[in-house]
Amino acid sequence: MSTRLVSAHISLVYSETDIDKEAYLKEYSQLSESDDDPISQWLKLAKGRGETSDTDPVLLNLVVELHRKIDALEMFLKNEVPKRLSLTNKAEIESIGFEHFKLSEDVLQEGKEYYARVEMPVHPKRDVPIFFMAVDKSLAKIIKIHERDEKEWGVYLTARERVLIREAKAK
Repeated sequence: MSTRLVSAHISLVYSETDIDKEAYLKEYSQLSESDDDPISQWLKLAKGRGETSDTDPVLLNLVVELHRKIDALEMFLKNEVPKRLSLTNKAEIESIGFEHFKLSEDVLQEGKEYYARVEMPVHPKRDVPIFFMAVDKSLAKIIKIHERDEKEWGVYLTARERVLIREAKAK
């Protein structure tokens, strides 16, 4: 099987789904776009009511991100940590494709299903929950990802391809 992958260094934490699939599905749902932070829910309601039609979308997004940063700073000062499941393994992704990714080490068991949180290097930085199946010891196929996250994954992949093309042309 030939899978086109692009170099990208991303961290992820993962566990086999056999450990606690119910809990992983619950966290996966909680990390979906429907369970965003309060500012995101407010923004969706405001957009739905048409209250943002006269607002510059870039400026609005910047203000929302500033609000999120203040919330994160407040959580840090209060020593609060977002509630996330403890996953047993940590790894580095060395390359990605639209439906696949390759780890830098051979740590997977072929045919096993895993749940992971990927630390996407996009703005705003956030954890992307995914379920994946090990194709071999280092190659994985994404089997479940939220629609919004799938779009961001594709945008990041395309951006990485552009960077690599520019680097190749410069040589």
